[in-house]
Amino acid sequence: MSLETLSSMASDLPFLGPGSGPSSMELRQSSRRPKHHVSPTLGELLQFFGDANAGSNDSETIHASPFVLSFNSLTYSVKTQRKITVFNPIGGGKTEVSNTKVLLDDISGEAREGEIMAVLGASGSGKSTLIDALANRIAKGSLKGTITLNGEVLESKLLKVISAYVMQDDLLFPMLTVEETLMFSAEFRLPRTLSKARKKARVEALIDQLGLTNCAKTVIGDEGHRGVSGGERRRVSIGIDIIHDPIMLFLDEPTSGLDSTSAFMVVKVLQKIAQTGSIVIMSIHQPSYRIMSLLDKLIFLSRGQMVFSDQTSKLPEFFAQLGNPIPENEDRTEFALDYIRELEISGNGTKALVDFNKLWSRNKNHDPRSVQGANLSLKDAISASISRGKLVSGATNMDSNLSSSVPTFANPFWVEVLVISKRSMLNSWRSPELYAIRLGAIIVTGTILATMFRKLDNSPRGIQERLGFFAFAMSTMFYTCAEAIPVFLQERYIFMRETAYNAYRRSSYVVSHSIIAIPSLIFLSFVFACITFWAVGLAGGTMGFFTFLLFIFASFWVGSSFVTFLSGVVSHVMLGYTVVVAVLAYFLLFSGFFITRDRIPTYWLWFHYLSLVKYPYQGVLQNEFDDPDECFVRGTQIFDNSPLGAIPDAVKVKLLKSMSQTLGVNLTSSTCLTTGADILRKQGVTDIDKWGCFWVTIALGFLFRVLFYFALLVGSKNKRR
Repeated sequence: MSLETLSSMASDLPFLGPGSGPSSMELRQSSRRPKHHVSPTLGELLQFFGDANAGSNDSETIHASPFVLSFNSLTYSVKTQRKITVFNPIGGGKTEVSNTKVLLDDISGEAREGEIMAVLGASGSGKSTLIDALANRIAKGSLKGTITLNGEVLESKLLKVISAYVMQDDLLFPMLTVEETLMFSAEFRLPRTLSKARKKARVEALIDQLGLTNCAKTVIGDEGHRGVSGGERRRVSIGIDIIHDPIMLFLDEPTSGLDSTSAFMVVKVLQKIAQTGSIVIMSIHQPSYRIMSLLDKLIFLSRGQMVFSDQTSKLPEFFAQLGNPIPENEDRTEFALDYIRELEISGNGTKALVDFNKLWSRNKNHDPRSVQGANLSLKDAISASISRGKLVSGATNMDSNLSSSVPTFANPFWVEVLVISKRSMLNSWRSPELYAIRLGAIIVTGTILATMFRKLDNSPRGIQERLGFFAFAMSTMFYTCAEAIPVFLQERYIFMRETAYNAYRRSSYVVSHSIIAIPSLIFLSFVFACITFWAVGLAGGTMGFFTFLLFIFASFWVGSSFVTFLSGVVSHVMLGYTVVVAVLAYFLLFSGFFITRDRIPTYWLWFHYLSLVKYPYQGVLQNEFDDPDECFVRGTQIFDNSPLGAIPDAVKVKLLKSMSQTLGVNLTSSTCLTTGADILRKQGVTDIDKWGCFWVTIALGFLFRVLFYFALLVGSKNKRR
């Protein structure tokens, strides 16, 4: 039988394998662990690769598995600092002492395809740390030991493609429905070559498999919007990470915070996922009796050490041989956890239990019935997965370099940009409060400025008022951009979860984030310009209006980019607001409005050129005062801003004549004494021309978007140190 024949046979099977359907979600009380059945497609593949032991009716027979994840001698420690008081004859004092805390201590084990391995233990025992270690969420060099899949060390790039990690917290967009959430995940994780109809069919099959049919059209919801239940939200979180049917699925306490029924349904779903050909490894705090019946292997940890690692059915035998048999009517898990806790608080600790487990493991390894490892090489096993549609990452064949065979991302860059933009716009459309508040702030600010600076004239007082209007208007553009801070901070952990396992590129997120911001910024700029330009009486006519509009947009653009960059650096909303307000105040101070460029101390001049307010402020000044025929101070108006401004006009004329005789220049009441060029020179607006200011402002906006990308690249490394 050829591999192509197997592939065609697999394409006719349901996406999630046998057992999917409404009846698969029925709750069954069972005292025995269900036997595992290998799917027909997988069985044929195993026969094709020469495996004659794909199935057996004997419950003690170990099923051969194409994928076997092995981990040996995993050790992970972190340095902690604590202050202690040291007394000596001279005096006492406090000093910092560095200690090494071991979170994982020589942990070994094996997880197989078709099985659920559960990691149990009290809080602080190292459950989540072990899951992170196996999922490559601990930085290279910090974790000692080996982790292999089918005997081969996995590269990080390949692991991200063939595995998925479900965090303990449900990180979802609240205003999207269950179906939309899974559909967007499908568009990210399934290749573009797959038609829209097939993607939708996969989503519908997954919804059915997860038992979410009744709430498919319901929004996820949050504190302010009613949505799905906690158990349904948790199953959605699992669904978005298994849409591409990964080989390995890691879950950090998927039942945390759920009632017993919801927790059982979640683990029942995980059992179905395992039976379709996945390795499922999860941490769990204290499973119920029904959940225990679904688990295949258990690992008990105590303060980073392994105290039990074997099949669930072996737990009573383990404690019986230890000399502490589990009472017949007592819950096995509760007994084990309580016993371990008693040892932890006793003087001797769990050393005896750890040593007994090592002896138990050695005897288990000498059991002739045990399987030494996977029958297939990693290359052949992944090829088999691809041939039966297990991995739909776009790979069609496997060469000697596995990492290069499986694409890092399922879709090209531009597809990711479109999907992210579509999702962001849909989520924003359903929660328009933030944009409405921002639009309201622009309308209120524009109205106040239009009424306060209404119909300014060309006089010395009009000059000062125009300068004040432009300075306040430009700074307002930046301050109203502060609303962008909570937007990314709310999405930060969703972004980290999705990019951690290559749902899309970071660059795609940055580009789409920039693109969807532009239409709203154009609209806000147009509203503000329409409210203020003609009401204030700014110069330039229609051309002047559109130039003013461009500078308003440029201010919004660079302000939004700067705030977006800061949101990628800071991690708290209030901290972000504090930094934005402080930095923008400095930008305004050094913009040239309060003190001109030639009066700024040399050692602060660099800040003047870094000021984001400087360039749009200078640009609108040049747009206002660049008409050579426009005069702003004539004749006796020269006295208006001085103590002589209150004297009668006749006296002003006489003073003007006296000045004419002294200066040797004929000065009359109609003589133009100050033009727009004079005002620009006085304000120090001569270093960059109008359009130079515009393009510098736009370029700074792009610079901060690039810096935002690097902030995400550095700050979203979702790994422990």
